[in-house]
Amino acid sequence: MLNTHILEILLLAGFAAGFVDSIAGGGGLISLPVLLALGVPPHYALGTGKLASTMGSLTATRAFIKKRIFNPVLWKATIVATLMGAILGVALSQLVSAEHLKQIIPFVIVMVAVYMLFFAPRKTAQLSTPYTFKPAVKSGSIIGIILGCYDGFMGAGVGSFWTTTVMAIYKLDLLTASAVARVMNFVSNITALIVFALFHKVHYIIGLSMGIGFIIGTQIGAHMAIRFGAKFIKPIFLTVVLMVAGHLMWAQI
Repeated sequence: MLNTHILEILLLAGFAAGFVDSIAGGGGLISLPVLLALGVPPHYALGTGKLASTMGSLTATRAFIKKRIFNPVLWKATIVATLMGAILGVALSQLVSAEHLKQIIPFVIVMVAVYMLFFAPRKTAQLSTPYTFKPAVKSGSIIGIILGCYDGFMGAGVGSFWTTTVMAIYKLDLLTASAVARVMNFVSNITALIVFALFHKVHYIIGLSMGIGFIIGTQIGAHMAIRFGAKFIKPIFLTVVLMVAGHLMWAQI
C-alpha cells in the first residue's frame, strides 16, 4: 500500500536519479536500489524502474533529435538491434529467481559505480562530429544487441557504457556520444517496459510517481551541468549509490 510518505520518497528518488543522470549519468544506480529498499520485488523493481527512466530518457531524446545532434535514420540498424537486445534481456531476467536477482543486483550496482568513478567519460559541450555520421551496420548491431540485452536484464549505468563504447569505436566526441547513449537508452527502456508490462511486472503508480521526479530532476540537472559540470555532483552521486547498495548487500548477509 502506498501512503504520502512513500510517494514523497519516490518523487525525491526520481528527482535525484534524474538530476545525477543528466550530469554524470547512471540514474538507474539510484532508482533501482531505492525501489528494492522500499520492498518492491526485484522483477517489479526492474519493470517499474523502466517506466520512470523511460519518462526521463524521452525528454533527452527529443532534445537531441530536435537540436540535430542525432539522426535516427542513420542509426536505424543499431536501433533495431538495441530493441531486439532489450527483449532478450527482459526474457533472460524472467529466468532468474527473485531471490537470486535480489542478490545479484547490489553487486552489479557497486561494480558499475566503481566503473563510473574511474572510467566513465566526462561530458563536454564541444561538438566535432557531423550530424551525417553513419555507423557500420555490423558493429552497430553487435553493440546494440549486447548493451540492449544488458539494459533489458539490469540496465544500471548502461548510458555510460553506450557513451564510452561509441567514443572508442567510432571516435565520436562526448556530446555526440552522449546523444547516441540517450537515444539508445530510450529505445531499450521503452522496449523493456513494454515486455515487462506483458509479464505484468510493472507497478504503474510507483513508476509514474518516480517518473515525475525523474523528469523534474533531469531538467534542473541539465542546467546545473551547464553551470557547474559533472565534478560537482559525481562525489555525491557515488556516495549515495554505494551507501544504498551497501545496505542492500548487508541485508543479504
